[in-house]
Amino acid sequence: MNQEIEQLTKNAMEYSIMLQKLHKEISTVIVGQDKIIEKLILALLSQGHVLLEGVPGLAKTLLVQTVSDCINSKFVRLQFTPDLLPADITGTKIYDHNSGSFKTIKGPIFSNFILADEINRAPPKVQSALLEAMQEKQVSIQGETYQLEKPFFVMATQNPIESEGTYKLPEAQVDRFMFKLLISYPDKEQESEIIHRFTEGITHKATKILSIADILNIQDFVLKIYCDEKIRNYITEIVDATRHPNNYGLSLTDKIEFGASPRASIWLTIGAKANAILHGRGYVIPNDVQDVCYEILRHRILLTYEAESENITSDDMIKKILDKITIP
Repeated sequence: MNQEIEQLTKNAMEYSIMLQKLHKEISTVIVGQDKIIEKLILALLSQGHVLLEGVPGLAKTLLVQTVSDCINSKFVRLQFTPDLLPADITGTKIYDHNSGSFKTIKGPIFSNFILADEINRAPPKVQSALLEAMQEKQVSIQGETYQLEKPFFVMATQNPIESEGTYKLPEAQVDRFMFKLLISYPDKEQESEIIHRFTEGITHKATKILSIADILNIQDFVLKIYCDEKIRNYITEIVDATRHPNNYGLSLTDKIEFGASPRASIWLTIGAKANAILHGRGYVIPNDVQDVCYEILRHRILLTYEAESENITSDDMIKKILDKITIP
């Protein structure tokens, strides 16, 4: 290991201790869901966004608000409804009679942490209002462009059960989410602790662990983590296998309609680097790629009707690909 990588590892270990404290503090409020908390932290470090799918009542709102509280940043919750307008999110211009000119009223999206609750209940026109903000970190209001504050993190939720009154998210918007996380029910012990806390007046208030400056420093450091050419080739083969499975001896052509976009390769690399920091390393190993692979690819692989009729999931496809691609 050369001197540069040793220095990167030393810095990564320092950041890892800070991030472990952040995880621990979030866990004092959120019972269970350790994997979800870890992936939220990874997305934040990677400057990505998260689409969280799960049934109601699993503390999704409390989760992202707690992350915000631990960093002492601005948090806003947007309840997406069929009558919501794009201007309700981004803002608008109004005429000021006193000055005789128009002034800009910025919308709630000008915050650090955004919870887009039940995002698929709003029509596509409103959903698309988030596209520019999520990708370019800026908002256009009637011809004028405004930069968003840093860090900027969007966590959107959707319900997998209810279909009435919902709109399918456009593929272009889904692709802008770094992760798609599937949140599940707590186990019996965790549920007992939840009952204990919320029925006996026990409250846990998250305290500030990191500053916004700390988060921005770690975000900048993520891109400096060393990623060997063999790891890059490993990532390239995984993504290419979703597009051309026959080239890798996988009989999945009739199951996959469209493979992952180049954005998947970028997020796999950045996500693996963030995961390396979380584990106190200044370099990426294959396990880092595998740790984030399902969350990055599951919403980027579009299945055929035949696969859906057989109840085959994107995760099934990802497992077959990971089992087949040679690990460097």
